[in-house]
Amino acid sequence: MNELLSEPFERLLADASPPDVVRQIEHGGSAAPLWARIEASGFLDTLVPEAAGGAGLSLAEAFPLFLAEGRHALPVPLAHTMTVRAALAAEGLTAPPGMIAIAPLTRSTAEGAVFCPGTPYGTIVDWILAATTEGWMLLAVADAERHVIGIHGSLRADLRWSRQPAGARASQHLLPWQEAGAAIAAAHLAGAMERALQLTVAYANERVQFGRSIGKFQAIQHQIAVMAEHVFAAHMAAELGFVAAEPLPQKLRVAVAKARASEAAALVTSIAHAVHGAIGVTSEFDLQIYTRRIHEWRADFGSEQYWNRILGRALLTSDAGSALDFMRAELVPPQEKTK
Repeated sequence: MNELLSEPFERLLADASPPDVVRQIEHGGSAAPLWARIEASGFLDTLVPEAAGGAGLSLAEAFPLFLAEGRHALPVPLAHTMTVRAALAAEGLTAPPGMIAIAPLTRSTAEGAVFCPGTPYGTIVDWILAATTEGWMLLAVADAERHVIGIHGSLRADLRWSRQPAGARASQHLLPWQEAGAAIAAAHLAGAMERALQLTVAYANERVQFGRSIGKFQAIQHQIAVMAEHVFAAHMAAELGFVAAEPLPQKLRVAVAKARASEAAALVTSIAHAVHGAIGVTSEFDLQIYTRRIHEWRADFGSEQYWNRILGRALLTSDAGSALDFMRAELVPPQEKTK
C-alpha cells in the first residue's frame, strides 16, 4: 500500500514542485498553479473516511506522503490541509476550498481579537485553524491583518483578526492540534534531512581537493556517517509519531517524534554546511532550501526541549517501574506488543 501511494505522489511533487518552483513561490510568485495540481490529484482527501468521499487511510499509512513533502520542500500546506479536512469530515463538516494551515500559537482577547504569530504558510494560505482552550476556529485569512516576518524565503506571517469574523467556522471539541502540527513538522524534518544527506553525499563525491574527491577523506566520511545516524533516527522517531488509530496522533509518541527530529536538526544542518563549505548557503544551490526549512520546522509546535519535558513529566508521574517499562506501556505500538 505504501508504495502504491507514495510513488505517484513522489512523481507529482518532482514534476510540480522542483526547486525552481519553490524559489519562485518563496520570492512572491503565485502558489495557485501548484495548489491546483495538488487539488486535482485527490491526495488532499487521503485521511478523509471513505463514507465521506475520501481514501480512508490511517495516519500511519499516510506517513510516506508527509515525509515526501519535507524531502521536496513543498511550499504549500498539503499535510496541514489533509489533516484539517479529515478532522472536519469526522465532525460531519465540509472543508472550505483552498489552502489551510494550522497555527502553532493562538492568542485571543476578551474583545474577540485573535492573533496567530509566526504561522507557517501564512503568506499564501486561505484559512487558518486556530486552536483555543475552548475548542478551535477556522478563520479566513482574507479577513486578517497579515504581517510578513521578513526572514529570507520564509512563507510565515503574523496574522491578526480584530474580531472573530462572522463567517468563521468553530467547534467546541478539544482536539490535539498541537500534536498534529508537531507530528507533521517531525515528518517534514525527517524528509528534509534525508534530502540534505543525499545532497551532501553527492557533493562529497563530486568535489575534488588535492587530486581526489573529499568524500575519500576519513574526516569527511566520519562526519557524513554521524549525519546519517541522526537522519535515520529522526525518520524512525517521526514514523512512530504517526502510529495512531485516529486522524490525529497520540501525544507521547508525537513527543518522541518531534523531540528526536528537532534534536537531529541542528547537527544535520551544521554537518551538511561544513561539508559543502560556502557554496551551501548560496541562493543558486539547493541545500539552503532544505536547511532553512529544517531550522523553521525545528521550532514549530514545540522544540525538543518542550517535548522532552512532556516525556519527562509523563515518566515521573507514571506507575512504570523503569524507563523501559514506561516505553513499552506508552510508546510501543499496540500491534507490536502482541508479537
